[in-house]
Amino acid sequence: MNVLYLDGVGPFGGASRSLFEAVRALAQGDVRPHFVAARGTALDFYSKVAVDMVTTRGLTRFDNTHYSHYRGVRWLVLLRELFHVPFTLAALFKARQKWAGQIDLIHVNEVTEIIPGLLAKRIFKVPMVVHVRSPQWTTPSWRTRWVHRRLTQAADAVIAINETTRDTLPAEMPVEVIQNSFTAKRAPNPDPAMLARLDALRPDSLKVGFVGNLHVSKGLFDLLDAAKLLRDAGANVEFVIVGGHTRMDTGLKGWLLKRAGLAQDVHADLVERIAAYGLTDSFHLLGATSDIQCVYERLDVITFPSHFDAPGRPVFEAAFSSVPSIACVSKPKPDTLVHGETGLAIPARDPQALADAIRHFEADRNEVARMGAQARQLAVDNFDPQLNARKLRAVYARVHRSGQATAVQQPA
Repeated sequence: MNVLYLDGVGPFGGASRSLFEAVRALAQGDVRPHFVAARGTALDFYSKVAVDMVTTRGLTRFDNTHYSHYRGVRWLVLLRELFHVPFTLAALFKARQKWAGQIDLIHVNEVTEIIPGLLAKRIFKVPMVVHVRSPQWTTPSWRTRWVHRRLTQAADAVIAINETTRDTLPAEMPVEVIQNSFTAKRAPNPDPAMLARLDALRPDSLKVGFVGNLHVSKGLFDLLDAAKLLRDAGANVEFVIVGGHTRMDTGLKGWLLKRAGLAQDVHADLVERIAAYGLTDSFHLLGATSDIQCVYERLDVITFPSHFDAPGRPVFEAAFSSVPSIACVSKPKPDTLVHGETGLAIPARDPQALADAIRHFEADRNEVARMGAQARQLAVDNFDPQLNARKLRAVYARVHRSGQATAVQQPA
């Protein structure tokens, strides 16, 4: 089965890592992956599993997620999406020229790429699977109705990554829940610089981690404020921040985005505030690494203090190394986080609650071991790559059969 994957997010992050893990497991079987993807660091990983790729400057997106739906100055983001329309069309027509008659199925990596998905379905005339990776905005509006209508009428299957995300879609909409996956193994080429910095941490401190791209929405400044509270309380805690920061736009575009509040140099702002708080010896910005497993193996607790109201990939990735989590999620679901058993669920944007949760583990290291063991069992049960690949392959097979049957029924 030849599957065309669409991904409009260039930087390698949670969504692209999830797709890479899924495709890597699928590619060991009877799926031949083709990609139309935006240029960026994610391509370094997709190239390892792709049969062929078409890259483009960008794919048009439509964001109706819980955190970043269009509102206020965020409506200006639509100008960028309109700018990407010709690049989207050019990439899809180039893909048709290269793979005419070969593609059996389209897989949209995130519902925000629904517009390229709809165009690809019309161009290739094959079924479409849409992944929903982010909790959706549930407030009634024409945008929400439009997205739901497109999913109901055009998508041949809709997949949510967990029960938290599924709950933000209409109850009557057929949705399959297939969790993301993670392969817990060391990279073939160790990262000596990262290992050296990790080995320099104090042996008796509680190592609290953050893994992900540096964005305000990830709650990094909340974590930094919590670190200051803990330092003032005399807690022995070190913070390990692992992840890259988005390249800042320059010139007129960069100036306009910053004036509108749509762009921030998070790394520079963090460095400045770390120094102002006097936390340079305990709040460590270690940059990105391809050997993420070596990081998880050296952490005591992983934090996901994001404003998305959902547990992210680091929660279950770290769990494979018996690391419990602290996540900002208001209604944790047992498929990802069991409060008090595999980790702690706390409110978002609340540095004091974050500090209290970290202090819970710092004061009782037995809790790290207890919750870590249960977190690992949950990860093994729900986030195994081979198990979830079989579930995804079953969706592909069903949708493909249905598409073939529809094609046979259509008059010549």
